[in-house]
Amino acid sequence: MINFTGIKQKLYWKGSPRAISFDAAGMEQKLKNTSDNCFVVLDHADRIGVANAGELTTDGNGLQVLGMVAPMTAQQLGDPTFRRDYQLKYAYKTGAMANGIASEALVIAMGKAGLLGSFGAAGLVPNRVEQAINTIQDALKKEHYAFNLIHSPNEPALEEGAVKHFLARGVQVVEASAFLNLTINIVHYRVAGLTQDAEGNVVINNRVIAKISRKEVAKHFMQPAPKKYLDKLLAAGKITALQAELAAKVPMADDITVEADSGGHTDNRPLVALLPSIIRLRDELQLIHQFKTAIRVGAAGGISTPESALSAFMMGAAYIVTGSVNQACVEAGTSEHVRKLLANVSQTDVMMAPASDMFEMGVELQVLKRGTLFGPRAKKLYEYYMKYESIDDIPAAEREKLEKQTFRKPLEEVWQGCIEFFQERDPHQIERAQNNPKRKMALIFRWYLGLSSNWANAGIKERVSDMQIWCGPAMGAFNDWAKGTYLEAYENRTAADIAGHIMEGAAYLYRVQALQTQGIHLPIEWATYVPNEKHVAALLS
Repeated sequence: MINFTGIKQKLYWKGSPRAISFDAAGMEQKLKNTSDNCFVVLDHADRIGVANAGELTTDGNGLQVLGMVAPMTAQQLGDPTFRRDYQLKYAYKTGAMANGIASEALVIAMGKAGLLGSFGAAGLVPNRVEQAINTIQDALKKEHYAFNLIHSPNEPALEEGAVKHFLARGVQVVEASAFLNLTINIVHYRVAGLTQDAEGNVVINNRVIAKISRKEVAKHFMQPAPKKYLDKLLAAGKITALQAELAAKVPMADDITVEADSGGHTDNRPLVALLPSIIRLRDELQLIHQFKTAIRVGAAGGISTPESALSAFMMGAAYIVTGSVNQACVEAGTSEHVRKLLANVSQTDVMMAPASDMFEMGVELQVLKRGTLFGPRAKKLYEYYMKYESIDDIPAAEREKLEKQTFRKPLEEVWQGCIEFFQERDPHQIERAQNNPKRKMALIFRWYLGLSSNWANAGIKERVSDMQIWCGPAMGAFNDWAKGTYLEAYENRTAADIAGHIMEGAAYLYRVQALQTQGIHLPIEWATYVPNEKHVAALLS
């Protein structure tokens, strides 16, 4: 039961005795009624009880109030303008897991539940992205959705092609990720959507949610578009003179997602250090530029439980973004084998490995190491790349081992596959490698790195040991939280349902913490939020 060690307040409660619960189940339920006040009172028999209704007085009449907490619903968490602008139930979105893992089904399910999902367009050819746009727009007529635009320094044609499709099809929200600096493509998307209303106010039709993990990158998105890009776009007839003028009045992004230690591309930085510094940077630049609408700063990376969600909101996050946890959901565009693996991982079952899209730059991403050998094999490929100038320089014994265990075919045969692949995707890649053995070797190695995630998504049994599965420690934290509940089985996991539990749980835990700071010590079993299927199913209906 509850016990009290705080300072006694000079507040008294008046109301119907029937409004007070003195039994454990009744008190816990009143604490969970997050849309109501919660009063902890001491009756004349020295019993501690909990009530949701009643009046407070200081006249000394009534029951002594030991503690109280005002309503705190899941809808109150985060920045209300984020919910307003995207027409959402919660300040919550799902991240864009590449190669369509954040699938059409996932984005549509989130949209239907009044939440924001982002399609994982990264790594997909333009025709596949076009298909996704058709499917999502057919299903979500009024609801908001987002598409990922990933920075592709080695394949700029993909980035440009994606923007072309987004503009042509009226995709109004883009999640920009992995950018090291601004490119003319992201500037084109942003500025081409600027108009002016009758009062002369800037109207932003193309919203940008920029995912960053470094201050120097965040700074680019927190300022207006660079003039050098505006001039080029204007000269090419891709934007109007008015749009170039309006671009000086708005930042490059509406929202900045601070990505801490996460699956896929990550700098492995702790959220408690990174988020406050980015919020301060936003405030500093807002004082300089005086944007009519300040940029919102959200949080991602390591968020998969009510506790982690609440901590992000309490540090000032305008919204939260989940990633790894959604990959184990039934709507994710991956295989049953991957879902089963993810539902059983712990926080330590992850490692860093070379990224396909930025292989030559030495950029790494976080992947699952349990149940797959992709991580060690990918690291070995990067070692070869740094040590040798061409595939012909690799010692015969080492090359034979690569061909048998990793590629499972001769490297020259892999090269022919690369030629066929890039003829459709980006022919310039092959041209650059024709007289550059080092470049050719990089493309061959990227063949393995690129296909390994496809093998995971498709569930290719012959390639189980080579599956690249993006995953952060948040997946293990979610599994710990879900243990013993209906969410322990991956077959029961849906993205919107999990979102509801995380947000409702965060609101409940806020009340728990608020009471405990007043010296009210709750039973240990009340200090956590246990997922209840019926509760959230009713909430999202």
